Amino acid sequence: MSGSKVYFTTFKTTENENLMEKLRRLIKTAGIGQIDFTDRYAAIKLHFGEYGNLAFLRPNYAKVVADQIKELGGKPFLTDCNTLYVGSRKNALDHLETAYLNGFSPMQTGCHVMIGDGLKGTDETIVKIDGEYVKEAKIGQAVMDADVFISLTHFKGHEMAGFGGTLKNIGMGCGSRAGKMEQHCDGKPSVDPSLCIGCGACARICAHGAPVIEGGKASIDHDRCVGCGRCLAVCPKDAIAADFADSIALLNYKIAEYAYAVCKDRPCFHISLICDVSPNCDCHAENDIPIIPNIGMLASFDPVALDQACVDLCNQMPVMEGSILDDHCKESPEMCATRDHFAMTHPDTEWESCLSHAEKIGLGSREYELVRV
Repeated sequence: MSGSKVYFTTFKTTENENLMEKLRRLIKTAGIGQIDFTDRYAAIKLHFGEYGNLAFLRPNYAKVVADQIKELGGKPFLTDCNTLYVGSRKNALDHLETAYLNGFSPMQTGCHVMIGDGLKGTDETIVKIDGEYVKEAKIGQAVMDADVFISLTHFKGHEMAGFGGTLKNIGMGCGSRAGKMEQHCDGKPSVDPSLCIGCGACARICAHGAPVIEGGKASIDHDRCVGCGRCLAVCPKDAIAADFADSIALLNYKIAEYAYAVCKDRPCFHISLICDVSPNCDCHAENDIPIIPNIGMLASFDPVALDQACVDLCNQMPVMEGSILDDHCKESPEMCATRDHFAMTHPDTEWESCLSHAEKIGLGSREYELVRV
């Protein structure tokens, strides 16, 4: 098969080579050394895991990548952007604390952590792409300040996008709070009146007069709202949230265009590990039984080919007994026959629209050559 090269190695080890050494050999063979890292800042984008979730990638893997970049003369840092939902990573302080609790401290990884969109999720760079669905992507400023971009992805299921792979890690993961709102919906938040105490913090922070306090409760005037997300950051009761209203396909199109915005015009390299393949995103404060066995590690300069190779490998695997995927297969044997493990895990989702659109806009190719290392 012609197409982009995707390098692959299993998790099978020997007494002479452990998993960290295998990852190091994989990324070197895949060509990470072709990038000029000399005195250049390198962002390593990964998911630190919501507190309570144990399926996220171990920090040992991040150290391998950081050490390799330093050996090549670069200045690596780990990064992710704040979440749109309420949780343990909704602002930089909580996010950093969660990252450190989950093992991503400089002492363990050999490099610092920078939250890409700042303290309140509002530090962003506007990247003009004039896409079909996104005209100006709102990306975390620290992510865009980096000279080189590296993605380190935990490949898994996802309750909205079908699966969480490299494009999801880059596109949604690098969006500022306003960028995440744009991808999930029309970018306008709403207030839960049962939680609102009418304190007026949202009205004071808004430069456009969108929050209105009436009868001791706030509401958002969507005609005035510009979707900056500042009101979400300052609400003391987490009463403000985005309306997740768009279709799955539209979400996936926007993810692809945001990923394009992050990657364009600078060196990029992508790594994906297929292990602990939980049915849902690592944003959950819990993780379920993996839906398939562990498979291996992959690396490529092409994020689209990498996601396609990962999903193809996953769909060749047997179903893990006792998982939600196993439950669905038993309930619907005809669905199981489709051999699309991610569609079977979340039947109301699909993932192909993201890869197809990413290929259409020139981010990469779904055609690939799997090179075993």
